[in-house]
Amino acid sequence: MPDYSDDIDKDGLSGALRRSAVKKHVAAIHVSGKLTLLQRKLSNVLLLNAYDTLTSQATHLIDARTLCMMIGYNSNDMDTLKGSLRGLAETVAEWDMLDAEGEQEWGVSSLLSYAKLKGGVCEYAYSPALADKLSDPKVFALINLNIQRRFTSGHALALYENCYRFVRTGSTGWWPLDTFRRLMGVSDSAYYESYKHLNAKIIKPAVSEVNKTSNIVIRPEIRKRGRTVSDIRFLIEDNPQLAILDLDDGAGVRNAPVYGRLRALGVSDRLARQWVAEHGEDYVLAKMDYVAGQSGVQNPVRYLTAALKEDFKAEPASQTDVAPQIKARAAQLQIIRDLAAGRSPTQRDADRRLFLNTLDDPAARADFERHGWMSALNAANIRAFWEDLAPSAFELA
Repeated sequence: MPDYSDDIDKDGLSGALRRSAVKKHVAAIHVSGKLTLLQRKLSNVLLLNAYDTLTSQATHLIDARTLCMMIGYNSNDMDTLKGSLRGLAETVAEWDMLDAEGEQEWGVSSLLSYAKLKGGVCEYAYSPALADKLSDPKVFALINLNIQRRFTSGHALALYENCYRFVRTGSTGWWPLDTFRRLMGVSDSAYYESYKHLNAKIIKPAVSEVNKTSNIVIRPEIRKRGRTVSDIRFLIEDNPQLAILDLDDGAGVRNAPVYGRLRALGVSDRLARQWVAEHGEDYVLAKMDYVAGQSGVQNPVRYLTAALKEDFKAEPASQTDVAPQIKARAAQLQIIRDLAAGRSPTQRDADRRLFLNTLDDPAARADFERHGWMSALNAANIRAFWEDLAPSAFELA
C-alpha cells in the first residue's frame, strides 16, 4: 500500500485548488508525451488553477510556493522550476478532433503562451485557441492530483493519464504502436522501435507503477500482424484499494476534517457534503463550535441545522466590560482578517499551508486547522507570521 503522508493538504487550500481532480482535455493529454514528470505535474496544477477562468481571463496567477507544494517539489530550487516552465512554453500541443458542427478541426499551439516568475508569483497564459479546447467540458479526463504526486516515472504518469479517461468503457481501444510510442514520448527513439525494448523499458515498468500507485488497474493486450506487434490496448478496472480513498465525489469532501466531525455528530453523508458545499468548511466549523458551547442541547444535528440557517452567533460582551487586552486582541484579529481577505485565493492557500508547516505541536496544529487565523492557541505566532508579510499593518495595533 503506498504511503499517503505526502498527499496535498486541501484543508489549507481554497477555490479551484481545493479540488481533488483537474479536468484535462483529450488534446492536451495526447500531445504531452515528451514532458518530464515534473513538467507533466506542473501542467496539471497550472490547468487546475486556471480552469474556472480559462476563457474569461487572458492571464492566470498562482503563488510559487503553492505551485511547488502541489507538485511535491522543493520550492528553493527556482532554476529547475524555471526550466520546467520553459519546457511547457516550448512544447507543442496538437489536436485533431470534431468540432460542435461535426467538422474536422486540426490545431497546434504551445502548451503555455508565456510564463514568468516575479515577487513569488507565477503568471502564465494559454493561447486563446488552446484555452478554448481545454475548457470544453464535453471531452476531458479527470486527473487526480493526489495520485499524480505519487508517481516517480513520467512514462507511468503519461500512461495513467491516457488510460484513466477510458475507465468507464473498460478499455482504451486499440492504439497503433506508433501512436502509443508518441503518447509515451519516445516516438523519435530508434531504440524503442523494437517492441521487445518498448515492453521491457516502458510498458512493464509503467503498468506496474500505475497498478501500485493509482486508482485504476490496467492490463495490456497486443495484436500482431504476422509475427510483428502492430497494436496495443489496455484493459482498465477500478483499483478497489484506492478508488474509495481518492475519488469519492470528486471534491475530496470526505477527506476533510469537518466531514469527520459532522459524521461523528450524527449528520448523514449526503447532508454533510451538502453543508460543506453550500457554506464552506470554516463556516460549518464555526457553527459546530457554537453548538458545542451550548448547554442542554438534546438534538445536536437539529440545533446545528438551525445554526447554519440562521447564522447563530455567541452574544458579544458589553463594550464597557471588555478589558483593554481583549480590545487589543480584537483589533489584532480584525487586522489579520483584513490582511487575509486582501490576498488572492491562491495566496491565501499558500499562507495557510506555510504557517501550518511551522507548527510542530500537534495541539497547535489541530487548533489552527479548526480555527484558522482566529486560533487563540497560536495568536503570537500568527501575529509574527503576518508581521513578516505586512510589517506596517500592526503599527497602530
